[in-house]
Amino acid sequence: MPEQQPPLIYQRSHIAFLVTALAALASAAADLFAHQQTSGLFILGGLGTFFVLLGTFGRDWSQRLASRWIVYPYFAFLLLLANAIIFIGRGQALVALILFPLAAQGVMLLSPREAYVLGALLVVTALVSFGALESGQSTNTVVGGLALTAGVIFTVAFTQVAVRENIARAEVERLNAELAGANRKLSEYAVQVQELSIANERNRLAREIHDSLGHYLTIINVQLEAASQVFTQDPRKAVAGIRKAQALAQEGLTDVRRSVAGMRSGPIDNQTLPKAIEGLVAELHASGVMTHYHVEGNLPGLSPQVELTLYRAAQEALNNIRKHAHASRADVALIATPGCLRLAISDNGVGSQRSGSGFGLLGVRERVKLLGGTFVAQSASNGGFEFVVEVPT
Repeated sequence: MPEQQPPLIYQRSHIAFLVTALAALASAAADLFAHQQTSGLFILGGLGTFFVLLGTFGRDWSQRLASRWIVYPYFAFLLLLANAIIFIGRGQALVALILFPLAAQGVMLLSPREAYVLGALLVVTALVSFGALESGQSTNTVVGGLALTAGVIFTVAFTQVAVRENIARAEVERLNAELAGANRKLSEYAVQVQELSIANERNRLAREIHDSLGHYLTIINVQLEAASQVFTQDPRKAVAGIRKAQALAQEGLTDVRRSVAGMRSGPIDNQTLPKAIEGLVAELHASGVMTHYHVEGNLPGLSPQVELTLYRAAQEALNNIRKHAHASRADVALIATPGCLRLAISDNGVGSQRSGSGFGLLGVRERVKLLGGTFVAQSASNGGFEFVVEVPT
C-alpha cells in the first residue's frame, strides 16, 4: 500500500471522480432517453448513484483501513459496477470515461505495479463489454480498446505525477516546519550557551582572583607578621620583610588585573611548569616549612589549561599548608607517566582538623573536572594531609 496522501490531492481527486463519473453517466442517460428506454434509465440511475457514493466514501474508508483485503474487493466491486454501466449505456465512448476515475484511485490506493495491473483489468473487462455489445464488429472493438488503453495509461501516469508532486510539496512544508522548529530551538540553545558561557567565565575569573589574590595576601601576611616580630630586635630584617611584602603586593595586583581582564595568560608564562611550582615551593620554604620538591619522568608538551590547572592546584595546596597545617615539613612531587601527570603534595600537619570544602579547593576540583582528571584532598593515614591531582596528557 502506498503512503497516505496529503489531504489536498484527496480533495482534488474527489472532485475529479465526481465530474468524470457524472459526465459518463449523463452521456449514457442521454442516449437511453433518446431511445426512450425508461427502465434502462432507472437502472442506470441506481447503479450510477451507488457507483458515485461507493467511489467517494468507500475510497476514504478503504484508505483508513489500509488493508488489501478491503482494497481489492473494493476495486473488484467498482469494476463490476463500471462494466454494468458501460453495458447499459450501450458502450458509447463517453460512457467509457467511467473507468478513468478508477484508474486514478488505483494510483492512490495501490502500489505502482498494482495500479498498472488494475488499469489492464479495466481495459480487458471494458473490451469484453464492448465485444458483447458489438458482436461481429471486431474493428470497432479494437479501435475502442486502443483508445481506452491510451486513456487509462495517461490517467495512471498523470495521477502518479500529481501524487508525487503533492507528496513532495507536503514533504517540503514538513521540512520547512521542522527547520523553523529547529531554528527556534537553536536560538534557545544559543541563549542557554551564552548564559552558561557567562557563568563559566564568572567562575573562572572567581577562581583566578581567589587563587592569585589569596596566594599573594597569604604570603604578604606572613612577611608582615615576621617583620612585626623582629622589628625591635632586627630592624633591617623587618624592613627587608616589609619590602618583600610590598613587592609581592605589586605582583599580586598585576596578577589580579590580568585575571579581571579575562586574559588567558597566567603566572607561568615564559617558564616551565616544574619551574613555576619550584617558585611556589621556595615561597613555602621561606616561610619556615621545610619543603622537599622533586620531578619524576619526562614531562610531555602540556596545554596551557593543564599547566595552569596544576599550577593553581599547587598554589592552593601550599597556601593551605602555610595557613592551616601547622606543619614543619611538606613534600611536593610532580610525576609524569604515560598518558597521565600527577601532582602529589603532603605535609605532617594537623590533618583532618582542616576544612576540605573551601572555595579554593572547590575551584581546584572544577578545574580538574574540566580536564577529565581526578582530585583527592584528605587526611593521610600516617597523619598530616595529602593533596593529589591527576590529569590526562
